[in-house]
Amino acid sequence: MTDAAVEKPARKISPGLKIALELGPLVLFFVGNSYGGIYMATGLFMVATLAALAAMWLLARRIAVMPLVSALVVVVFGTLTLVLQDDHFIKLKPTLVNALFGVALLGGLALRKPLLPYVFDGMVQLTETGWRILTLRWGAFFLVMAVVNEIVWRNFSTDTWVSFKTFGYLPLTILFALAQAPLMSRYELKAPEAQETPR
Repeated sequence: MTDAAVEKPARKISPGLKIALELGPLVLFFVGNSYGGIYMATGLFMVATLAALAAMWLLARRIAVMPLVSALVVVVFGTLTLVLQDDHFIKLKPTLVNALFGVALLGGLALRKPLLPYVFDGMVQLTETGWRILTLRWGAFFLVMAVVNEIVWRNFSTDTWVSFKTFGYLPLTILFALAQAPLMSRYELKAPEAQETPR
């Protein structure tokens, strides 16, 4: 068997690059709205989101569930926004995605089938109690963000909503994720030390 035939291990995207791929479409969304309005911004956002998804696939040969679901909703609601010339659809997208993630996480927890371990994809190992608490927190966070998005787009201008979506949502998500570090450290599942057997 040649070396080329050996299956290569799965590649991982660095956290910095992953954030850049998520932030890139948002920045283009903001720039597009500043220079061409919400409909130009929506078109750029759709293209940039699909490009970021393609980059994730090329770099890691896999796409995580959350970016995939979010991209699908962007394409559907972005298309409705452009075809119907109604920006309500793209403004509803964050509400739908956050509500979907929140309900899925809390619903899975209620059914004793926690979904968060699949989202983390083996990056961390927690005890059952740790996963339960972390799932409750993330589920509640997504639902709160869905409500916040509704408040912002229904009570403020489109420009204010775009600014919040670009410079508010991702930083808040990152800060919330960092705030979970003590919990994850406390409930980290310690692997038993490997015992060496004499030869």
